[in-house]
Amino acid sequence: MALKTILNYSPNFNPKKRSSKQIKFIIFHYTGMKSESAALNRLTDIQSEVSCHYLIKNNGEIINIVPDLYIAWHAGKSSWKNYKSLNQNSIGIEITNPGHEYGYKNFTKKQITALLKLSKFLIKKYKINPKNILGHSDIAVQRKKDPGEKFPWKYLSKNRIGIWHTLSKQELKQNRKLETSREEENFFFNNLFKIGYSKKPLADMNKAKYLRELAKTFQRRFRQELVDGKIDQECLLISKNLIKAYN
Repeated sequence: MALKTILNYSPNFNPKKRSSKQIKFIIFHYTGMKSESAALNRLTDIQSEVSCHYLIKNNGEIINIVPDLYIAWHAGKSSWKNYKSLNQNSIGIEITNPGHEYGYKNFTKKQITALLKLSKFLIKKYKINPKNILGHSDIAVQRKKDPGEKFPWKYLSKNRIGIWHTLSKQELKQNRKLETSREEENFFFNNLFKIGYSKKPLADMNKAKYLRELAKTFQRRFRQELVDGKIDQECLLISKNLIKAYN
């Protein structure tokens, strides 16, 4: 399958090549900047010390910023299952969007069409498991919110790009906002740890605050209609359903 990209290489990458077998993950980001041009400038500015492998513009154009076999600087301090610092084992895809700080908006249809094509290409090339396709917030809970609750995870999962639960709308609606016990909350978080989320914050943060941020991260990914950090029966049900897919 041919993949049309525009080359605009960044100087921000590790000079030593990795093997294709080291590539285990795809990490989705939004740029979180006021404009598309500002995002591209930052990703290619040597002083910023950040980059990614691909940037998808609003019009669907795909810009190749770092070659796949070089380690781009997109994930930062991160953790998923037994992996730390996921830059080493991932391909980072940035999608232009102002993000929560500058007016978070829906991703364009052209962006999602391009993302679908790019992701399928990379999955086939590097034999990436759907459960290893993650958002930046999944691997950096306390630092990041991207790609956020407007990102179409459910739609992408129908093409084996990422994981989604198998629950019906009726099942979800019946359990929304129903309270959970302390024991059930603990069970919910244990499910998240089994899925792959970090048990501990990556930097100084008290446990209660970290768990609340973790609940929000989970909701932005799997219960996007309501992101409030409160663990209800709906969240618990979704976490139980996902265990099968991730393990």
